[in-house]
Amino acid sequence: MKIALVSPYDWCVDGGVKSHIAHLAAYFRQWGHEVTIFAPASEPDDVGDACVVMGKPWSMRVSGSVARITFSWSSPTVKRVLAEGKFDVIHLHEPLMPLLPYHFMRYATCPTIGTFHAAKDGGNRFYGYTTPLTRRWFRKLHGKIAVSPAAVNLVNRYFPGYYNIIPNGIDYPHFAKEREPLPEFMDGRQNILFVGRPEKRKGLKYLLRAYIRIKEQEPNTRLIVVGAGDFSRYERLMAPIGDVVFRSYVPYEELPRYHRSAQVFCAPNTGNESQGYVLLEAMAAGVPVVASNIEGFAGVITDELDGVLVKPKDSDAIAAAIVRLLRNPALRSDLSARGQAQAAHYSWDNVARRVFSYYERLVYEQREVAEVSARRRATAELAKP
Repeated sequence: MKIALVSPYDWCVDGGVKSHIAHLAAYFRQWGHEVTIFAPASEPDDVGDACVVMGKPWSMRVSGSVARITFSWSSPTVKRVLAEGKFDVIHLHEPLMPLLPYHFMRYATCPTIGTFHAAKDGGNRFYGYTTPLTRRWFRKLHGKIAVSPAAVNLVNRYFPGYYNIIPNGIDYPHFAKEREPLPEFMDGRQNILFVGRPEKRKGLKYLLRAYIRIKEQEPNTRLIVVGAGDFSRYERLMAPIGDVVFRSYVPYEELPRYHRSAQVFCAPNTGNESQGYVLLEAMAAGVPVVASNIEGFAGVITDELDGVLVKPKDSDAIAAAIVRLLRNPALRSDLSARGQAQAAHYSWDNVARRVFSYYERLVYEQREVAEVSARRRATAELAKP
């Protein structure tokens, strides 16, 4: 099968959509399919053969964050590459982000599929402002995927319809593989792990407040904070408490060793999470998880079955849940086993197979429709006097 994967975002900037596309492309190619990625790029010379560069991206604020998208008038170029490529499927990621996906939907003659990645609790201003303009493009999608129930709820506010839920994947083997814990943390203390950026919605301040309570009840504990960003403000605040370790920019290859060094993983996020990547990675590594009961996380964890969900922004609830797990090794073991089994369903291999199966179904349905239409036209011609 010939597959086109289209991203509206700058291919030179790492992000969830880029990672999703790159993993799908890798698996499809491994299975013998021909895949072409189309995306804008701020540094075209650095892209190489990774994708076909389509325009220069510009920064635009969208619902509180910055999206690097292209406003280049690529219509003639897209028309040409589609004519030359003769693709069987065009898969557009965030298909209603301007402007590149619109050109592909305009000229596509094969099935087009859109995957919606974003989730935002209060709605999306961009969708709200542009719905009258983008509704025509939405109708051109033959198939619609959302990566989580939270993503469905966001897009469904503006474009009601049926969405297939196919999640983002995780590198399950990378985290599930047996690894040596980090020796510096193997001193008899019980370790609590947080992984995330120092952003407000990640909720780190609620975990830090909870840790003060935990330390009073379980003095032989340590909090390990890992993430990309500057944690110096938090380091100063927690210095008097002690036993809080901050590690910025831990290499991806090293990250699972932090999981293997922890007795409990905590994700105190406050909202606007499409899907719990960090939860699934911790679950794959076999660490029992305490997480906020927000929509994006509740779609991954079943409370008391493969993890523990607590009220968001509630430091007392976070502390109580963590202390409970620290004091109950049998419960930790049960949650660990069931969490790891749950995380296996989100491996990139499984996700890519589900996406490709959807492609096959849409291609088959379009061919059936075309054959029925051809038979009707032939019958009508034969019926003419």
